[in-house]
Amino acid sequence: MSDFYHLEAVLTDAEKAVVERVRHFMTEHVAPVINDHWSRASFPHDLLPAFAETGIFGLPYDGYGCLGGSKVLNGLVERTISQVDPSMGTFFGVQSGLAMGSIYLLGSDAQKAEWLPAMQRLEQIGSFGLTEPEVGSGISRGMTTTCRRDGDHWVLNGQKKWIGNGTFADVNIVWARDEGDGQIKGFLVRKDTPGFTAEKMQQKIALRVVQNAILTMTDCRVPHTDKLEHANSFRDTAKVLKMTRVGVAWQAVGCAAGAYELALAYAKEREQFGKPIAGFQLVQDLLVRMLGNVTSAGCLALRLTQMQEAGTMNDEHASLAKAFCTVKCRETVGWARELLGGNGILLNYDVGRFVADAEAIYSYEGTREVNTLIVGRAITGHSAFV
Repeated sequence: MSDFYHLEAVLTDAEKAVVERVRHFMTEHVAPVINDHWSRASFPHDLLPAFAETGIFGLPYDGYGCLGGSKVLNGLVERTISQVDPSMGTFFGVQSGLAMGSIYLLGSDAQKAEWLPAMQRLEQIGSFGLTEPEVGSGISRGMTTTCRRDGDHWVLNGQKKWIGNGTFADVNIVWARDEGDGQIKGFLVRKDTPGFTAEKMQQKIALRVVQNAILTMTDCRVPHTDKLEHANSFRDTAKVLKMTRVGVAWQAVGCAAGAYELALAYAKEREQFGKPIAGFQLVQDLLVRMLGNVTSAGCLALRLTQMQEAGTMNDEHASLAKAFCTVKCRETVGWARELLGGNGILLNYDVGRFVADAEAIYSYEGTREVNTLIVGRAITGHSAFV
């Protein structure tokens, strides 16, 4: 209903089967239970074996048990997941994109062999520790978590905040500034490492199913073999973020599409003044505005992903999509809530969950303002960063 311009038509039949497999999992397994988990801020761990059977984790990577599929397929899978629940879309993005992606792009052959196959099967869960309690957008220059070489180990000290999957991750990708050369290094911090703790963040109003944590490293000793071999500066960190920012754009498209489809179904069933509200002009106007947002954002995300596939995507391309798609998502879920009236704030109508979750998608992996400045610098030739 929301794929008005038939974006999935670009997929092969085999790729369409993957999307359908994911769609079946989300509608049959996730949709019936997700509101209960959202209200309790709990994660459906029992669904992970079935989620793993979809085979989508590490989808665009070659080898290590991964499908080696196209980036376009990966994007449409992200859309399909987020269309039912943005929290599960975020879990997929953290596990498959940020965590597995860091290892795939920056890890040694031994590190890839140790972690990627098990993470693809969801036998091992990963997190991505970059943001800190006092530093978000300025993390490249302002990172306070430190590391120093001590023989065959590295000693890490500091905290990370908003770390998705952090409460139950088996391995945490932690970024720290080297006291020796001042450069950012990446580490594989195992959950049982002495000096490492993960504390669940409480009282969130968005993505409540996602288990965000504050990670604390206190003289945390990590073997040199668990330092990401090719993660030696923030430029390396940025390679991961550039790749995954595309996924956030698709999450926003999915979130908006889910809210639109809920609003459309509601409009066809809800009656006022003796007929379905779908027959009223103002309601149709809202629906068409929503569909326009979903369609334009989806087309932008698709073209961006095609550029990524071709190797022609730059930082500013990814930043424009992240900023635009999340703004349109936020606008769309607001209109869906408006269409439902008072029912829009009841969890059992689902739309309220999308409204709340859109706020997190709008902010993470680069705020609108920061992404705007990245694009602005590219089109003007002048940097407005402080």
